[in-house]
Order: sequence, then structure tokens, then C-alpha cells
Amino acid sequence: MRYLVFALFLWVQPLFAQRINVDRGEAKKAYHYLNDFRMNPKKHGRAIRVNNLRGVTQTRLVWNPTLAKVAEERAKDMARRNYFDHTDPDGYGPNYHINKAGYTLNPDWLKKRSTNNFESIGAGHPTAVDGIKSFIIGKGSPGFMHRKHMLGLDDWNASLQDVGIGFVRVKRGKGYATYLCVIIAKHDW
Repeated sequence: MRYLVFALFLWVQPLFAQRINVDRGEAKKAYHYLNDFRMNPKKHGRAIRVNNLRGVTQTRLVWNPTLAKVAEERAKDMARRNYFDHTDPDGYGPNYHINKAGYTLNPDWLKKRSTNNFESIGAGHPTAVDGIKSFIIGKGSPGFMHRKHMLGLDDWNASLQDVGIGFVRVKRGKGYATYLCVIIAKHDW
């Protein structure tokens, strides 16, 4: 009887499981859009009706496969476990996950397991580019903080040059239909 229950569980479980699809093409489009925005802030600012973009760091971000994998896993985890936060349900933040993946960080940035110095997240955007635009506009996010992160508008964010982006779509389940994670980081200050 016990084996019959287990077999039934294995048969029925996929019917209720969330289907999470990683969209790396969308992640790369967002990467190219973000770099193009950094190089042409006036042009793109006009297009999304954002003024006062003085101080945009016109430094190209470099795609980092380790950060991309972390961003992808973070987006998948939020979709799978139905939460939307920089700190996962186990209490670990982006810095922990970035360092654990092999992108070494300054030990001072790891003292608190929930620390976030490098991640911006969004959910419910039709595309990853729409998510980047939302970060820059400040709509549905902590506003200027995400804009500073995306465009390098202060000394700290201007010093970040490695980037990884994860974008996932959820076919069914609770929560959002999409999750976006953008990690822009560096190894040391």
C-alpha cells in the first residue's frame, strides 16, 4: 500500500508543480539594453520619459557567467518558493549566494548572512527589458536606489563592472508570472 501511495504521488505531483522556464535570451536582451542605456542616457531617458540623468556611468558592464548563474538561480528560487525578497526564506542574501558560487567578495561584505550590496529584483514584468526600464524609472521599486544601481550614479555603483541577469517565467502557481534578478558586482573595494 505504501508503494502505491508513493507511486500515485509521483504521478500526480507534476500536475501541481510550477513550471519555471529560464529565459536566457531575455536576460541577454536586458544586458544589451542596460549597456546601451549607459552609453546613450539622453536618448533612452527621453524614450522612457526620465530626465535628470547627469552622472550616468558610461562604462560598459561585463557579462559574468558566475553572476548570471547566481541571478538565474535567485529568480528561480523566488518563483519556486513563492517569495519576492532579497533575503531568501532561509535568511541568506545575495552576497552569500554570490560568494558561495565562487565569485569571491570582500570578507567585510559577508559578515551578515542577509547582506545585499549588488542585487536588484523585479517581478511581473512582461520582459526583462521592461524590468530594467522599471528600475530606471523607479516605478514599483525603491525608486532612486535601483536607478543608482543600474546606471552607476554614485561612487559605489560606478565601481561595479561585472553583471549577471536572470529572468524566469512561471507557467502556473501563485505569485508572479515573471521574476528578474540583476546582479552588478565587483570583487573588492
